[in-house]
Amino acid sequence: MDQNNVTSDDFILLGLFPGFEYPHLLIFIILLIYTIAFTGNALLILLISMDTRLHTPMYFLLSQLSLIDLSYITSTVPKTVTNYFTGRKNISYFACATQLFFFLTLGLAECILLTLMAYDRYVAVCNPLRYTILMSPRICLQMAAAAWIGGALAALVHTIYPMHFPICGSRKINHYFCEMPAILRLSCVDTSAYEMVKFVSTIVFLLIPFVLILLSYTFIFFTVLRMKSRKGRNKALATCSSHLTVVSLYFGQAIFIYMMPSSSHTPKQDQIGAVLGTIVIPMLNPLIYSLRNKEIKVRLIQALVFAIACYA
Repeated sequence: MDQNNVTSDDFILLGLFPGFEYPHLLIFIILLIYTIAFTGNALLILLISMDTRLHTPMYFLLSQLSLIDLSYITSTVPKTVTNYFTGRKNISYFACATQLFFFLTLGLAECILLTLMAYDRYVAVCNPLRYTILMSPRICLQMAAAAWIGGALAALVHTIYPMHFPICGSRKINHYFCEMPAILRLSCVDTSAYEMVKFVSTIVFLLIPFVLILLSYTFIFFTVLRMKSRKGRNKALATCSSHLTVVSLYFGQAIFIYMMPSSSHTPKQDQIGAVLGTIVIPMLNPLIYSLRNKEIKVRLIQALVFAIACYA
């Protein structure tokens, strides 16, 4: 690493799983996952925006989820890969704070959006006659705005607060990006008060949304059981199962990292959880929704056939 460009305020990112025996293979896998995630989410956004038959509340919210996932994985992976190939591990104080802010904004926005998507499914299955009123285009836009603005405001608090803790010793972050628990470990003052603030925030942004989602799907499940049409039951369960799979993966790793005290899990466990949340899940989400959603698969095949015909 070029030490000439490292200042006293810079942090040092030790990278993804320091000491891993095959770092070249690891970076190749990360790049492959990033390519799949970027392509999959970009295709979903493009398909939903261009196909008027997909201009419905469910698919509008899905396009917002894809936009968040695309931005989410881009907030960490390019810097990680750049550091690996250049050999430079330093990141400035401002760049670290910026990365932390965008990472938290996108993560919190996804929590809110997944909750709103569960509400959309609840209205569609349990109150279909009022669906067009309760999920009008204006309300959908307000939902998307609430997710982005709510995530940004909460992220601002959780960026300013931990970044102002004094660091007395090493500025080496045992992670591949600037994440809150890793930064807190560097502080030489008591952070228990902030840990309590973080815990309350995780209840508001993780636990309460997760409980609301479970309640929504409980009502959906009982409504589906009362349906006489087998075809209707299968369609309702198919559209809900994709979202429930995504929710289980995302909230599971987030609750593990942020609802437990930083001292209760190791940096390696933090990295495993972060890789799952910021790299693997953004890749899986478009695959889950496209492979388990018949309408998306049909529209995607039609778009590919049309594109091939145009260039043939």
